[in-house]
Amino acid sequence: MRRLMQGNEAVALGAWEAGVMVAAGYPGTPSTEILEYLAPMPSVYAEWSPNEKVALDVAIGAAYAGKRAMAVMKHVGLNVAADSIFYAALTGLQAGLVLVVADDPGMHSSQGEQDSRRYAQFARVPCLDPSDSQEAKDMVAEALRLSEAYDTPVMLRLSTRISHSHSLVEPGIERQAQAAAKEQPEYHIDTAKYVMVPANARKRHPVMEERIERIARDANQFTINQEMLADPELGIVTSGVAYQYAKEVFSNASYFKLGMSFPLPTEAVEQFSRKVKRLLVVEELDPVIEEGLKLQGIPCEGKELFPLIGELNPELVRAGARQAGLAVEPLPLSVQPVAGLPIRQPVMCPGCPHRGVFAILRKLKVVVNGDIGCYSLGYSAPLGALHTCGCMGASIGQAHGVKKAGIKQANVAILGDSTFFHSGIPALLNAVYNHGSFITIILDNRTTAMTGHQANPGTGKTLQNQDTPAIELEPLVLALGIRAVYTIDSYNLDEIEGAIRNCLKLDGPSVIIAQRPCALLPEARKRYQPLRVDADKCIACGTCRRIGCPALTLSDEAYLRTGK
Repeated sequence: MRRLMQGNEAVALGAWEAGVMVAAGYPGTPSTEILEYLAPMPSVYAEWSPNEKVALDVAIGAAYAGKRAMAVMKHVGLNVAADSIFYAALTGLQAGLVLVVADDPGMHSSQGEQDSRRYAQFARVPCLDPSDSQEAKDMVAEALRLSEAYDTPVMLRLSTRISHSHSLVEPGIERQAQAAAKEQPEYHIDTAKYVMVPANARKRHPVMEERIERIARDANQFTINQEMLADPELGIVTSGVAYQYAKEVFSNASYFKLGMSFPLPTEAVEQFSRKVKRLLVVEELDPVIEEGLKLQGIPCEGKELFPLIGELNPELVRAGARQAGLAVEPLPLSVQPVAGLPIRQPVMCPGCPHRGVFAILRKLKVVVNGDIGCYSLGYSAPLGALHTCGCMGASIGQAHGVKKAGIKQANVAILGDSTFFHSGIPALLNAVYNHGSFITIILDNRTTAMTGHQANPGTGKTLQNQDTPAIELEPLVLALGIRAVYTIDSYNLDEIEGAIRNCLKLDGPSVIIAQRPCALLPEARKRYQPLRVDADKCIACGTCRRIGCPALTLSDEAYLRTGK
């Protein structure tokens, strides 16, 4: 029976049905829910790895061992895992491997909006591009089939709208028994194929290039690439969620919908182009399809009509159509966007333990090199105490470079516990090794909060809710060679300020571990009693509002009573 299903849930179901045995990833919007849906399913192992490279290596290892595997991450996570996808593309595998990457056009929750199809081109691996939840489910199995047929990793590229939108899905009947067999496989040793020393890698490179050429030829017959003929006046080549937007605007056009956006089935598209008078390419972000067609001498229009930057939507496609001189129906009044809505600025949650740390940093007027996480909001007014934010784990390396540049002000690096486990450890080791002299503040809230409270190596729980050793930060930091380590309470402002002032006097690297569970964790919420302002003592001076807590507002009563 069909049911409404989120794209990420559909991917998880597709992985289970297709017999994925090992899945690993790192939480990152818009991909996070995939492993959360998959983890409770029977006869599958799923884990949160410390970072995306480790996750992909885990999946590659499982595929080397003969079991179907999946790695899951958001687009910027693929930057972290890039080394691994390149070597896996060279070696090939023993069983299917699907790499699920969720792009974030429009940067709803990301520091960039890169197009992961470029990685598929660079690494010479096929890229599948689903346009709804049904295809998201079905293409997991297709990706694994292609992976095993052509001895290559296969990318399944989602986007925010595919990941988080719901559409009807017809579930499969049962898990693929052969792929999910529980017997222990015999590890297949083939050093010429899997040991990528230069002598072997040189021999594997031609194999990889021949393979992607063969896939490109065969793609002309793949059923996931669909020709849909209608009005011959206009043909649209598209893929992914862009197909849905184009279909709303050009309902009568002929379509070539690419289920595989790399390598392109250029012969099939060329034949399609002869059946229409005008060919448009509608795609989100980079002109990957457009460039591929033009390189093959297929005339088409694309990015001169549709934006290169940001997320597409039907109205942007409609605007491009008007620019092209095409007649389109106006957007119905019932779905016109509402104008004049107030902007809602992102802020830290009420009770967030990070808030006090940033309040003290602002007071002390230090340069703060930041990182990716909830604490990125420390840049927002009224706190305004975060001065850089680039990528996961960048804060410590940046702070080291800032200090070596010899600035006048004191500077600190700040990052969360999950981010420290992700990529902060090597950077801190570098600070010790290369005589760094700055403060690193680790905001330890006992969870990966930004993406919805996922477990990490410090929580004592795995993704599948198994008890596991909770890695304590202070012994770990001491083991890296840091001699000055303070573990403090994030709610104790005097303690925060005292620790920072003490560390500022030191010559050498120091670490402050600011501990307090995220205020939204269920166990933390049970301990907190509702707080109220004492109206008899409040003089409406506004001091309390300088920390930017959304739970604090200036009431009409305060205005009337104080005249402020």
